[in-house]
Amino acid sequence: MANTDPQNSSAPLRWSVESALTGFGLNSSKSHQPTSPIPFLHLLERLKTTPREGWRRFGIDSAESISDHMYRMSIITMLAPKSLSSRLDIPRCTKMALIHDMAESIVGDITPFDGVSKEEKCRRETEAMDYLTKHLLGAVGNGGEKAGMGFQEVWQEYEDNKTLEANFVHDVDKLELILQMVEYEKKHQGGLDLGEFSRVAERIELAEVKEWCVELLRERQQYWDDLGQSATDLAAREGFIRRVEAERAAKP
Repeated sequence: MANTDPQNSSAPLRWSVESALTGFGLNSSKSHQPTSPIPFLHLLERLKTTPREGWRRFGIDSAESISDHMYRMSIITMLAPKSLSSRLDIPRCTKMALIHDMAESIVGDITPFDGVSKEEKCRRETEAMDYLTKHLLGAVGNGGEKAGMGFQEVWQEYEDNKTLEANFVHDVDKLELILQMVEYEKKHQGGLDLGEFSRVAERIELAEVKEWCVELLRERQQYWDDLGQSATDLAAREGFIRRVEAERAAKP
């Protein structure tokens, strides 16, 4: 049952970092600022144990964690082809991949099906990052405060999505989702159709990541063909594949 405002018993309390931490059974007091990174590191453990919620909607109870997702993303950034890596700050991309969902250690993995507006999601994640980087790390010596400021800066760059590095990591985020989609379908041997997730391919921007995505979608098509079964969005993704191939052919 949701907590309610005592002044209005029908109105749920506004989400806050303090209420989230209390719900986790953690100390939510801001009266004492840590001088050690240990409290911050303990809170990050939630990224290892919090599953990605989109998969659980399909009954995948042992779904990947938020950390699982970010780890493979970070590896993908290191594999950028030369046409991209020559234009990118790859270490910054890797850092961004490892940080971009850090707020979910407090906020959780909010999906479009949770009834939380984009504005509210942004508010919660911004407050969570402020708590992590300014409260938990703000008084930590030997580089802790500087690290916190760096985490905040890179996270905000990802959110703003105005740099090539942020564009690339957003694309990698979508590619990793499609990778996991194909792997879960194969694991369930045709008993699970996750095709709705393939729609994120349409929002990938960089040509090099589109090429990787085409390879994955071709792999998925072949898998379902070999099973002699049809699956969601195969035809629609064929259109995406043809557009990417046309763009490649049009290059001088």
